[in-house]
Amino acid sequence: MINICNVARYQGPSEEELKELKDSHVLLSSFEYEKKPLFRGYSDQILTIDVGTKEASISDIPAEVKEKFIGGKGYCLRYLWDAVNPDTRWDSPENEIVMSSGPIGGITQYAGTGKTLLATISPLTDIPIDSNVGGYFGPYLKFAGFDALEIKGKSEKDVIVVIDATKNMITFEEAPLEHFDAHVLCEELTALYADDENDRKNIAVVAAGSAANNCNIAMLNFSFYDTRRGVARLKQAGRGGIGRVFRDKKIKALVCKVDGVKSNLNNVYDLGVLNKTGLRFHREMAENDAKQNDMRGVGTAYSLRTLADYDIVPTNNYKFGDAPGIDSMTAAVLKSDWLTQGAADGCWYGCSMACAKASDHFILKTGPYKGQRVCVDGPEYESAAGLGPNCGIYDPQEVLEINFYCDTYGIDSISYGTMTAFLMECYERGILNKERTGGLELTWGNASADLEMLHQMSRYEGFGKIAALGSHKQKMYFAEMGWGDLSEMNDFAMEQKGLEYSEYSSKESLAQQGGYGLTNKGPQHDEAWLIFMDQVNNQIPTFADKAEALYFYPMFRTWFGLMGLCKLPWNDVVPADNAYTDDPKMVPEHVENYKNLYYGVTGQKIDTDEMIRQSERVYNFQRIFNIRMGKGLRADDAIPYRSAGPVFEDEYLSREERYDKQLVELAGYAEEDVKKMTLEERMAATRKHREDQYQTLIDSVYQKRGWTPNGVPTVEHLRELGMDLPELLAVVEPLLSQEGN
Repeated sequence: MINICNVARYQGPSEEELKELKDSHVLLSSFEYEKKPLFRGYSDQILTIDVGTKEASISDIPAEVKEKFIGGKGYCLRYLWDAVNPDTRWDSPENEIVMSSGPIGGITQYAGTGKTLLATISPLTDIPIDSNVGGYFGPYLKFAGFDALEIKGKSEKDVIVVIDATKNMITFEEAPLEHFDAHVLCEELTALYADDENDRKNIAVVAAGSAANNCNIAMLNFSFYDTRRGVARLKQAGRGGIGRVFRDKKIKALVCKVDGVKSNLNNVYDLGVLNKTGLRFHREMAENDAKQNDMRGVGTAYSLRTLADYDIVPTNNYKFGDAPGIDSMTAAVLKSDWLTQGAADGCWYGCSMACAKASDHFILKTGPYKGQRVCVDGPEYESAAGLGPNCGIYDPQEVLEINFYCDTYGIDSISYGTMTAFLMECYERGILNKERTGGLELTWGNASADLEMLHQMSRYEGFGKIAALGSHKQKMYFAEMGWGDLSEMNDFAMEQKGLEYSEYSSKESLAQQGGYGLTNKGPQHDEAWLIFMDQVNNQIPTFADKAEALYFYPMFRTWFGLMGLCKLPWNDVVPADNAYTDDPKMVPEHVENYKNLYYGVTGQKIDTDEMIRQSERVYNFQRIFNIRMGKGLRADDAIPYRSAGPVFEDEYLSREERYDKQLVELAGYAEEDVKKMTLEERMAATRKHREDQYQTLIDSVYQKRGWTPNGVPTVEHLRELGMDLPELLAVVEPLLSQEGN
């Protein structure tokens, strides 16, 4: 086994070690192919690899699929649908992982154009999960000649699949000596397949990590080689357990190699339009970023202090939102003491937002890499909030260390933070104790116990076996063991549809409650991040405004996933005069930019209505996909009460004045009657009001989406969208008949 240096940061194998790696590889099969150049953002081809038979095949993407599903997330869901059936589960041989970057993905003229979208049947939710990720693999896959990659079958032994666009060759290889943990494996494979040091930037790797063999909340790491730091950095396709599916197929890694990135590999319709549009955005970043959110200095963690001030940062398993120790994790602290400055931090070429921050030469204090220097991705806001305040932890050293090990072990840091907070509350409430956790004292703020549990997950031993289940299966297990009451745990286990919540305390934002509960894949903010708009800026004050936003924004944001775009450049930094536009929350100038990008790449002009229409086709398709797999109806859109209001007395009492006032001003109780109520009565009245509000919101949003009161898309709506496909009608028509539609 190769030794990893304990002093300097590991930057790949030595020449001697590299030879040992090469000599150990066994070529299982190889396939030559003719690379088809892109035309206006598309190759119109999909690569299918079967890791069971070790075969590769290339197919044309039909024109109808291209028209209705566009690319990115749309292609992923369409091809996954065709592969599975209603009885397919995450570990069924026919379950696939499909990935695609979309037509705009891979251009270098505009920020945030390097995203890859993935889909599979999730081990957490049993329905399609989609996730988006930065790094180089998605664009490189396009440049290799493929709009999408479809991974099928199961291998008996660990296999690496290499797509070498410099040789027009696809190979299946055994690689017995490489490590499994992602920060090491990605360095090894980057060095192994690069011709020299300069060629490392042309290698992209997809890998999970040692925990992904057994962990339901496992994710995938996508690498990109940072030439300034001299290290293969990692971005994460985190949500829904995609890494578990990857490792269940016995895939050790995917590798894609290209012969360099040039300005027009997408072979676009009008490069001048892209250059002009990109230049306008780059100037805005240069002029406005430092004055607004400092994305280039801190990344997405810039918002920690602001959100804590508005009671939004999840604290102690979303009980509170004020994060009392947040001053030790503010943007200023992270920027001055932890995050490397002065480096170009885009996770794709040409991204002037450069928010992919890193803590470089970070010294680890625990685990198998104790004492080593590593490069830690982020932390992103989600990781910082979930691994930090949500678990009562405020030491950046501890948060970054947990973040690093989540990444290299292949564990979704969002699910891990939310799950750990649930386990800590179970410990505080007596559902868990030292005997049941194998000695781990999972009290608020105990980072040592947190890290030890994380290391156990990677080894799949001790309490780590229970932690590997994810929150939904944990609460079921605790109830079966007689340790806790399931109905009570349902209130404070922050998961929905089986997926752990992302990191916003939504008690005071009805819009964000819907933004979580009414998602297709589960409570992830990328579909409808409305909490800032609703709770901080008060831009959607009325009930009708919130319902309208929950129709429009999920459709609008889906468009980014069809195209291969990051959402952050849309509204995290805005033009200086944005506040004076007709609709500041939409950032009209940036919406125009995206229309121009689409035109510049494809040659097709679209308006906002067509953007929504493109998205709505795929959004409704995914809803029906959920229904086909056994979820996707109104009952599945229920949320844990902790997401909407105070579950326990200490929660209510912490904001007693607020809640009492809301009973008068919002729920219609007389002030004198509220004063006469017991605490239990006030909590019950608050709960009834908030749950009624959520149900009313569902009714309104379903209607706007063209769905029945049970959440089923109507035939009329599908026909209007051009999505009245026979396979979709076969799913919805029996349900519509039952509802009398």
